[in-house]
Amino acid sequence: MSFPLLTAVAVVPAIGAVATAALPAAKRTAAKWLALLFSLVTFALALVVAFRFDPAAKGPFQLTESHAWISDFGVRYELGVDGIAVALIALTTLLIPFIILAGWHDADPLEEATPNRRWRPTQGFFALILAVEAMVVLSFEATDVFLFYIFFEAMLIPMYFLIGGFGDRAGGDGEEQAAGRRSYAAVKFLLYNLAGGLIMLAAVIGLYAVTADQLGTGTFSLQQIVEARAAGKLDLGTGTERLLFLGFFFAFAVKAPLWPLHTWLPGAMGESTAPVAVLITAVVDKVGTFAMLRFCLQLFPEASSWATPAILVLALISVLYGALLAVAQRDIKRLIAYASISHFGFIILGIFAMTTQGQSGATLYMVNHGISTAALMLVAGFLISRRGSRMIADFGGVQKVAPVLAGTFLIGGLATLSLPGLAPFVSEFLVLVGTFSRSPVIGIVATLGIVLAALYVLVLYQRTMTGPVKTEVQRMPDLRVRELVVVAPLIALLLFLGVYPKPLTDLVNPAVGHTLSVVDKKDPKPTVQVDAEPGGGRAGQAVHDQDREAAK
Repeated sequence: MSFPLLTAVAVVPAIGAVATAALPAAKRTAAKWLALLFSLVTFALALVVAFRFDPAAKGPFQLTESHAWISDFGVRYELGVDGIAVALIALTTLLIPFIILAGWHDADPLEEATPNRRWRPTQGFFALILAVEAMVVLSFEATDVFLFYIFFEAMLIPMYFLIGGFGDRAGGDGEEQAAGRRSYAAVKFLLYNLAGGLIMLAAVIGLYAVTADQLGTGTFSLQQIVEARAAGKLDLGTGTERLLFLGFFFAFAVKAPLWPLHTWLPGAMGESTAPVAVLITAVVDKVGTFAMLRFCLQLFPEASSWATPAILVLALISVLYGALLAVAQRDIKRLIAYASISHFGFIILGIFAMTTQGQSGATLYMVNHGISTAALMLVAGFLISRRGSRMIADFGGVQKVAPVLAGTFLIGGLATLSLPGLAPFVSEFLVLVGTFSRSPVIGIVATLGIVLAALYVLVLYQRTMTGPVKTEVQRMPDLRVRELVVVAPLIALLLFLGVYPKPLTDLVNPAVGHTLSVVDKKDPKPTVQVDAEPGGGRAGQAVHDQDREAAK
């Protein structure tokens, strides 16, 4: 039997979580280095997966693993990756070491333990981050619907403790008030996502019942269900398929997050430390949009087409609503949270545009948004920790006392507004092109999100970094070596993928083509109109015919 590479990518951080949590309380520094070591080994294994993956190979999944698990109920331990999963696994395992480095001191015990100040267990903080990584990776790898569901829900538990137990204390209030806000944000996060998960569970059970009735043996295997549908052996029926689709989509829309199911995100990101906020929006939330591509579209192609107009409208509302609320924010972290809601609207637009450009752009957007948001939020976290406040009004003139911090903050912000030459521009452009070719009105209106992004990013930079130097920031230190190690590679990636996205597009395009073939969607053909020569001219008709061939 070949080496179970996909299992190894998920098991290594899980082992790291256990090993880190088991260290004695006094071994705080050892816990940090151990967690960092396991995250780097995981990233190395993810690179092996990327190098072994062949985009030109036939078949939807590669590096597959399949073992019997709960045979009586058709549940198998099935793993496999396509180009989209490989890209997102690489993103996840790349960001975790930077998250650990950025949060190096976030869980250190406070100098004095008083009734209003709690000790913060360092080992638990880093162990929870590694546990989330393991579950997210398995979610990207799982090709058994039930197996996916388990880890889709299980990742909520460590995230709940990261938000509620290790939250941000820079809100300006006392520890008791900050703890109350953290608890509220953590409970809201958990309840919203559990509600979505329970609805999805009902749909998962319904899918099993239908396959058991029509195939003789119930199955949760994505590939078996898709093949059975293609062969005409499985017919869910229009009504049943649409209900099952809605059950799956609701859970993914909560996780994504899509308006109006987004309200848990600003609180969760605002009350978390900056590294945990990055873990939420750059890693965990990507599972929702990924699952729309892998499960919603492939399991329920007819229902996906049926729901597309409504979903495009909801995605458009997310784009504009998130951007407008970002403009109005006075809290740096909540501004970035609402900006992420707008960006996820673009991602969902690309997915349900049902075009090659749209879905390729959406996949690239998942990766590029992860990198750009990580860069911006982590630098914002460094800024907030220095000032002890996350309110925009408490800053001013930072670029004069900390130019490197201000410069990296500017690059992260420019990437967030999709400036040409930085990675998110390519993905946003493809999403808009793909959306316009399917729905011109929605594509045109969505471009307003770009204008609003420029407004909230540039106003944020102006109010925090320019102008007179406020007294409270006069002695603010610039980025330290550890912080530069966190930010510099992310900035370099934004520049590289901004001018040369071909490695990513070559990786994801075959998977996008497979998804569209399952949904039975083709790119709309452009219409070309060429005026004929006066007098009836055959030459004009010939040019017209040539242009039609070129368009094809």
